[in-house]
Amino acid sequence: MADKKKAGQFKLFLFAVRQQIFIFIVMALVFASIFILNSLPFTLYLYSMELGLFFFLIYLVIQYFRYKKRYEAIVLAGEAHSVNIDDIASATDPADQLYLEKISELQQTIRDMSNQHAERQADQLDYFTLWLHQIKTPLSAISLLNQSDTRSESKKIAQEILRLEDYTHMALNYVKLEETGSEMDLSEVDLDSVIKRAVKKYSILFIHKSIKLNYQPLDTKILSDGQWLQTLIEQILSNSLKYTASGSISIYLDHEKEQTLIIEDTGVGIRKEDLPKIFNKGYSGLNGRLHEKSTGLGLFLSRKICKRIGHELTIESELGKGTRAAVYLGREEMTVFD
Repeated sequence: MADKKKAGQFKLFLFAVRQQIFIFIVMALVFASIFILNSLPFTLYLYSMELGLFFFLIYLVIQYFRYKKRYEAIVLAGEAHSVNIDDIASATDPADQLYLEKISELQQTIRDMSNQHAERQADQLDYFTLWLHQIKTPLSAISLLNQSDTRSESKKIAQEILRLEDYTHMALNYVKLEETGSEMDLSEVDLDSVIKRAVKKYSILFIHKSIKLNYQPLDTKILSDGQWLQTLIEQILSNSLKYTASGSISIYLDHEKEQTLIIEDTGVGIRKEDLPKIFNKGYSGLNGRLHEKSTGLGLFLSRKICKRIGHELTIESELGKGTRAAVYLGREEMTVFD
């Protein structure tokens, strides 16, 4: 590999000095013509050419090492995204040095713009995170006030509050997943406790929509991050409830694939052509657009959570028959930065 690189570099050098080589050949032919026309001794011509070729080769060697130093310095500067003019000034002519100065100025401008953009993004993220935390306070207050209201509308209000809380938590989780240094707390997790908390959270929707829950204790403990696993199951369960007008939702362990949790519903299902895209950010599919319930972030976040905590999520669905979400809870390679 190194030999090929040197050979390529040498070819580039020969191309760079092609004019000097051409002039030397022309001069040799001119002198040959003079010697022939004047019937001068040919041995004198050969001696002159040998001497001239010797000095010309010395010139080419010197130029080659200057070219090599200049070439490698520019390549290194490009890889480092910066140009140190002092390091290669001795190996460049004034025109090249001017080019490098302009490149250096442009690179500095790009770095300044990148820093400004990063600062703006950080400020926006800080504001967005602060707003999300602050909005949770009035939501909690409204929820408490609504619990003391016995009117029939209070149940609908409670459902809308739950949706607002879901969207708020979704946004917070999105921010956390985008942070490169977000922490994980891997420990032995009781799967039943996580599922029961998720079911309790959405109990009002189960009751309001008269959806039957098929669930028996699983008596299973796994190695995972309890908080992120809770968020993952809540998100999948929320999706099932969105698109199940009536019928049932079943939660169980797959009998064929070990350590695989299944959340299966009898909802509207997903079109076959939409299935390959359901994990794309912002993609809601036909059902999401028709029902105006989907943000297109739910499954995208679910897949990212799985990658973060080392699990695997797959979705199977048939339009009009329902959807089957399978979460493999065995240990896969974790993706801390994604």
